[in-house]
Amino acid sequence: MPTLTVQNLPGATLEVPTGATLLAAIQAAGYDWMHACGAKGRCTTCRIAVTAGAEFLTPPTAPELRYQAAGRLLPQERLTCQTRLESGSVRGRVPEATQLPHQQYSREEQ
Repeated sequence: MPTLTVQNLPGATLEVPTGATLLAAIQAAGYDWMHACGAKGRCTTCRIAVTAGAEFLTPPTAPELRYQAAGRLLPQERLTCQTRLESGSVRGRVPEATQLPHQQYSREEQ
């Protein structure tokens, strides 16, 4: 099964079921993740900065392309509510701007 590792979220290496969004897999694993619009692709609060394995993700969706064009989503960032992992392993980080105050994040690469 494909895996997602969130490098700055201690212990966050999780399996992503076929067809599930990254956000659904993160939440199913018990992690709290910011998503202000209710996972509808209407904001950028659920983004992840992909550091490795981007080729295993589904192509950017219309909302992601729109936010990239507007400069609200960097080229290496994806919306976890829109993105699915097709195969392989992906590594990423929670951007500092969307880190939750009650969640502990590490500064080191894992």
